[in-house]
Amino acid sequence: MTDLTNSPVSATSQQDIGFLQSLAKRAQNNWRKIVILIPFVWLLFFFLFPFFIVAKISLAELAIASPPFTKLIEWTDTGVVNIRIVFDNFTYILTDNLYSNTYLNSLKISVLSTLICLLFGYPIAYGIVRSGPVMKPLLLFLVILPFWTSFLLRVYAWMGLLADQGTINNLLISVGLIDEPIRMLYTEFAVFVGIVYTYMPFMILPLYANMEKLDTSLNEAAADLGSKPTNTFFKVTLPLTIPGIIAGSLLVFIPATGEYVIPDLLGGGNVQMIGRVLFNEFSRNTDWPVASAVAIVLLFLLVVPIAVFQHYQGKENEGR
Repeated sequence: MTDLTNSPVSATSQQDIGFLQSLAKRAQNNWRKIVILIPFVWLLFFFLFPFFIVAKISLAELAIASPPFTKLIEWTDTGVVNIRIVFDNFTYILTDNLYSNTYLNSLKISVLSTLICLLFGYPIAYGIVRSGPVMKPLLLFLVILPFWTSFLLRVYAWMGLLADQGTINNLLISVGLIDEPIRMLYTEFAVFVGIVYTYMPFMILPLYANMEKLDTSLNEAAADLGSKPTNTFFKVTLPLTIPGIIAGSLLVFIPATGEYVIPDLLGGGNVQMIGRVLFNEFSRNTDWPVASAVAIVLLFLLVVPIAVFQHYQGKENEGR
């Protein structure tokens, strides 16, 4: 029988096992730091790093090259570092009415879409919470069912429904409500329909999660004290569901503002939103510096008000 105790292979295996045991022991001792570090690493690689790349391009100039922008830092032949930063792209965006009007139109559509989602999503979430143990999982399944199909297919389906010769117009004509097709596709109405339909689950699910945790004994106590259901809703239920309303509204408002596919397919170029302008600058005009500046301004338009709101909300919570 061959003795492997002192062989080189056995010594290497023992060193590997010892290293792995040491690594596991260190991870066990520092697991709190590792858990805290994971979200920071995630933000660093998937938010801050791409943000700095886009910010760098927004401060460059358009160039006929690949990539189509100038370098911020260049070494000259004499060994001197040449740093060139320009803000012309931001000046151009802020002075051109096309961009300001598109930003305002995007904010208008996203705010109204968020309000419509809240108006319909709140009673739907409330109804799911109040439903029985059999109906509740079925209703939740129906809410998330659209996610099982392709987003593009759903948008194309709406194109078929809203077209002049589509299902809705044919149905209205067949029952005698209208004599000729109503123009719905390639209008702002179609964009609203597409955004509300697409993002409605993002409003319902946070509201449901919030309402599910509500203490129903508070409503019973209010009823015992003579409060009417309407009064109980506005003074007890609604204030307690504000965190769910805020979470759902942010989940709808933020992606709706930068939406590109829905305005492009259902709006047909007649509804200008900033996502479509951003795509045109990147792909058709190949003006990456202006496109990056558009993205940076959009980011600040969304992040700064949310950060200010959370700052004052945090102060309010500390004061309670």
